Amino acid sequence: MASASDPDRNADPKADPKPGHLYVVGTPLGNLEDMTFRAVRLLQSVDLIAAEDTRHTGKLLQHFQITTPQISYHEHNRQSRIGEVLHHLHSRQHAVALVSDAGMPGISDPGYELIVACIEAKIPVVPIPGPTAAITALCVAGLPSDRFVFEGFLPLKGTARMARLQALSQEDRTILLYEAPHKLLKTLADLAKALEPTRPVTLGRELTKRFEEFWRGTLGDALVHYQTVAPKGEFTVVIQGASRQAPLLSDQVIQAELEHLLGQGVSRAEASRQLAQATGQSKKLIYQLSLGIETNVIPD
Repeated sequence: MASASDPDRNADPKADPKPGHLYVVGTPLGNLEDMTFRAVRLLQSVDLIAAEDTRHTGKLLQHFQITTPQISYHEHNRQSRIGEVLHHLHSRQHAVALVSDAGMPGISDPGYELIVACIEAKIPVVPIPGPTAAITALCVAGLPSDRFVFEGFLPLKGTARMARLQALSQEDRTILLYEAPHKLLKTLADLAKALEPTRPVTLGRELTKRFEEFWRGTLGDALVHYQTVAPKGEFTVVIQGASRQAPLLSDQVIQAELEHLLGQGVSRAEASRQLAQATGQSKKLIYQLSLGIETNVIPD
């Protein structure tokens, strides 16, 4: 369905690329067979490709026989390049594709700022989905995946890093991080200290590549392992969240819930069972509280 910000977008995906549109194109993490047919067609058809590293992307384009011209767009030139890309798009004569070195642009990536600039300029932004390292690692980590939080790269040092680690120590969702090999040992040491060394973790490296590897254990054991085996390749770190125990409720809150259930005709024993299950608190203590509440229900 076309959005309000893109009223002229054709529902037929084969109508892409359209002039004046930015296409955010996912590319393989490593294995070129993960390239989608749609991504190949878009990169063949756009007028210009904004690439994080033109030499790296050039190898990908050569493999798929794509001859579309490139310009570099990366961390160090993004401020000057944003205006240039917007000029191509504002003319409504050019369609531009944005690619990163691997995976989806805009995820822990300078492409984010170009995407925001296009949105603010009311230039349509179209995602062309592809692999993402975080989700690739999460789905095989063997850790809870019903709720998770992506943290990207931790702050390098100082109070910002300490504050982030402290916040993560209380995070009950599964945590996803990226880390470079030469920084992995320090990050594992800091995580083991802040989150406890017994916290389960899965580390994936070189995802989809020849030397892809997954290591599973605890943060403490991971630190020992990679002190012995030198880290190589880019890492995705998946950490189990803090225990999801329900917070203890006051007697007043539990009593109010008991009065509500007893008023509905639920027996003391059943009301106590339900509240114990919901709160994680003692069924016996909850039942004792229920004895102080008058009810018309026949005693258990």
